[in-house]
Amino acid sequence: MKMPRCGVPDVGEYNHFPRHLKWQNNNVTFRIVNYTPDLKKSDVDRAIRNALNIWSDVTPLVFKKLHQGNADIMISFGSQEHGDYNPFDGPDGLLAHAYPPGQGMGGDTHFDEDEHWTKDSSAYNLFIVAAHELGHALGMSHSADAGALMYPVYSYSTGYLLSEDDIEGIQALYGPNPNPRKVKPKPDAPNKCNPMLSFDAATELRGETIIFKDRFYWRLHPQMVEPEQTLIKSTWPSLPNKVDAAYENPEKDLVIIFSGIRMWALNGYSLVDGYPKYIHKLGLPKTVRKVDAAVHIGDTGKTLLFTEEEYWSYDEATGKMDSDSPRSIEQDFPGMDDEVDAAVFHYGTIIFVCTERF
Repeated sequence: MKMPRCGVPDVGEYNHFPRHLKWQNNNVTFRIVNYTPDLKKSDVDRAIRNALNIWSDVTPLVFKKLHQGNADIMISFGSQEHGDYNPFDGPDGLLAHAYPPGQGMGGDTHFDEDEHWTKDSSAYNLFIVAAHELGHALGMSHSADAGALMYPVYSYSTGYLLSEDDIEGIQALYGPNPNPRKVKPKPDAPNKCNPMLSFDAATELRGETIIFKDRFYWRLHPQMVEPEQTLIKSTWPSLPNKVDAAYENPEKDLVIIFSGIRMWALNGYSLVDGYPKYIHKLGLPKTVRKVDAAVHIGDTGKTLLFTEEEYWSYDEATGKMDSDSPRSIEQDFPGMDDEVDAAVFHYGTIIFVCTERF
């Protein structure tokens, strides 16, 4: 599967292109040369203007639209070979690319017409991709922060797009907006080395370990030197941004994801049809509004679902809760007086992760 991403090459972990390329004048012109047939012209205009506003809100930059002639930033839609010796690759894969500030093609921003452009999450959202690409056209390079707008992999998101990393990067080039409006940037991606970091959920997936935290997950494999961090929605667009609990049933080759009162089933990296379903379908009472942690015990075929200070035992073979559920976590697992954040079954042992310890 081709990962949808930006076509601008990665440049290490720098926030800017080499030599800190930038526009020398804070008044920058742009022109939309042609339009995609996927959207109304007014929708394209709005997406581009809103994408530029993302950057002007935090800098002194002022953008002026031209309807003819040459502009600093020339915006166009094209497919395959489209005149810059930097061809697109057809549907998915490379979505767009942009050139850093400068003469000639500097600042020009190209979108792949072989993609389907939308103003929602049904395909590739033009506003989100444009905001990223126009960041390149202003001098920003890719960010190593998976939560940043300038991260190279596409992910649909709602709300304010810029992270602290994005804001610091663009303001290093142009300075802050002298008349700023109050904006609350997205938090940066969680640091795996933070000793105070707690997990939301953890599970096995076909020999890999998946750890969820906020909008992200880490993927660990015995052959991987470093855990790989990714936005949840980059891999599973249909999953929520927040995962409460997860477990793998290797006999059925399924991973069950819990968020609030709903659950999703994954077969590998694919969502199973018919989901999401309500967690009460498992036999949990309506008073249970979320599952804190879940773990499947392969030796017994039972799945333990932890909710506050109790846990439930679900029989995967019969599809029913055990008759003695719920039971006390503290009584059955001495020393576990805290609510459980995550749990995994590893080589015959249940490993619990709590806010204070594991």
